[in-house]
Amino acid sequence: MKTLLFFRHGKSDWEAAYDHDHERPLAKRGRKAARRMGRFLAGIGQYPDAVITSSAVRARATLELAAEAGAWPACPVRVTRALYEAAPDDLLREVRQETDDTGRLMLVGHEPAWSQTISAFIGGGTLRFPTAALARIDLNVAHWADAAFGQGTLIWLVIPKALP
Repeated sequence: MKTLLFFRHGKSDWEAAYDHDHERPLAKRGRKAARRMGRFLAGIGQYPDAVITSSAVRARATLELAAEAGAWPACPVRVTRALYEAAPDDLLREVRQETDDTGRLMLVGHEPAWSQTISAFIGGGTLRFPTAALARIDLNVAHWADAAFGQGTLIWLVIPKALP
């Protein structure tokens, strides 16, 4: 079995000075939520074995703050623009490229791709995926290359407001 962790970036700062949406930073609330989610993962012992993150500033900052706050063990991190403005098929392609020594893969990125992709993996439905939310999907496959939509099980979906 393989596990996917979907992590949406924290709330961004729309008032900040930036040239392009890709460069929009996190707001104070987003930084706080990223740290909270990092501690949550540490508390349940579900650290990622590897991470693929959007190259957007807010996604990379969310990952860095969460890992630091949760004191996560070091793991390979791949930064790619492919997760920025991605569609579900783009995410599936990225997942299928992961090496099989990774058991738990984290994807850090954006809406609406995250909720659409989670829905596709679990065979349909609609879900709300707010900023800094985390979801765990278990896939009944031995190899990432075999990952496909419709074969996942949503184990949990946690939002920052639900945590102390």
